[in-house]
Parts: sequence; structure tokens; C-alpha cells
Amino acid sequence: MSKPGTPSNSGSNSLLLRRQLTELTKHPVEGFSAGLVDDSNLFEWEVLLIGPPDTLYEGGFFKARLSFPPEFPLLPPKMKFLTPMWHPNIYPDGNVCISILHPPGEDQYGYEDAGERWLPVHTVESILLSVLSMLSSDTPNTDSPANVDAAKEVRENPDAYKKKVRRLARRSAEEAYD
Repeated sequence: MSKPGTPSNSGSNSLLLRRQLTELTKHPVEGFSAGLVDDSNLFEWEVLLIGPPDTLYEGGFFKARLSFPPEFPLLPPKMKFLTPMWHPNIYPDGNVCISILHPPGEDQYGYEDAGERWLPVHTVESILLSVLSMLSSDTPNTDSPANVDAAKEVRENPDAYKKKVRRLARRSAEEAYD
């Protein structure tokens, strides 16, 4: 029995999510771990991303949440970092803004091709690998930033940007062991 206001755990979308969860449990992927926030709700996942080696995020442990809509896999989940982040493509509130998480179809602003946006073939693994790739980039995309201040700092004072990111990564590692 699902709680009022939450999607029921029946149907092909929950089967797909259950299969992806089972696959990630049996065959973990380096760089992250993922599981359910609550065993009774397949639509809310907690994620731990490990800062990729040789990046500003190296050594960090970044907690995030994936929230899947009832229409999954036709529509993408939302991803939100719970750990404080400083990145041009992550809103100040932690919401991630990358092409793979944008609804399917044409971009009304012309920044993205339809093929860069959400496709039902994407998986939790492909989403998280895309986010790790975004964090690994030496030159974050500042063309259409989610965090204007971070994008401005990347362009105008890259050393200050790098210092701030490294500090957040260090703090996230310390908090992971508390």
C-alpha cells in the first residue's frame, strides 16, 4: 500500500526502477552508490557520488537525491545534491542542470539538440556517469549556467573557484566520517 500522494509501486515504471536497482546492487559502478531512501518507495533514491580522481572534487563524498516522476522512463528524474556544491551547472539549492535531465524534445532556447536531452533509454547509471563527467570537466559549461555566481567566478577568478570547490570537497569528506 503506498502513501497518499505517492506513486504506487506497480506498473512497468517501477519494474524498470527495481531492475536498475538490482543491477546496480549486483554490479556496482565505480564512482557512486545508489539505493532507495525508503524500501517502500521505488521513486526516491539516495545517491553517494565519490569525487573523481584528479579533479577539484577528488576525495569528496557528495550526497544527492534522485526523484523519479510517475511517468518515468518517458520523463527524466530530478537530481538534487544534499551536500553543498559550487558548480555552474548546479543551482544554489542543489538541483542539477544538465541536458540528460531535461525533458525530451527540442530546447526552446536552442542550447541543446534533442539527442542530448532525456531519452527513455537512459538509466540511473547513465545519469550518474553524466554527472560525474560534468564534475570531472576542467572547464565547466558556463554558457547557460544554473549558478550564475559560480559561472562568473569560473570565468573571472578561476583560482578562487577552484579553491572554493576543493574546500567543499574536503568538508564533504570530513562530514562523511562524522
